[in-house]
Amino acid sequence: QVQLVESGGGLVQAGGSLRLSCAASGRTFSRHAKGWFRQAPGKEREFVAGISWIGGNTRLADSVKGRFTISRDNAKDTVYLQMNSLKPEDTAVYYCAVDFAFNPEVVPTRESQYDYWGQGTQVTVSS
Repeated sequence: QVQLVESGGGLVQAGGSLRLSCAASGRTFSRHAKGWFRQAPGKEREFVAGISWIGGNTRLADSVKGRFTISRDNAKDTVYLQMNSLKPEDTAVYYCAVDFAFNPEVVPTRESQYDYWGQGTQVTVSS
């Protein structure tokens, strides 16, 4: 069974840190761009961060620049989202996703560009 499995979510106080991981199983996604999105209650899902397959090109949403970092380990077929200086407004379900298109250095930022999604992990930041 093909899966993207997110982990690392939880409850943290404002100012704290969490690291999310997204590991693939069932097939390899190491040669594809990957991204993180989030969806807060009552809001649409939004782009958070993305990383290309080659070159380590990254894109971050303005709301998380300077606080979040995306990275990947292709040997482990895992993508990470390091979240520092967390704020209550970062509270959401976080999803990882994979873009199947063959664009080695492109970082997709639109939800429609991603083809496969994980089930999500809850991040709650208390004030």
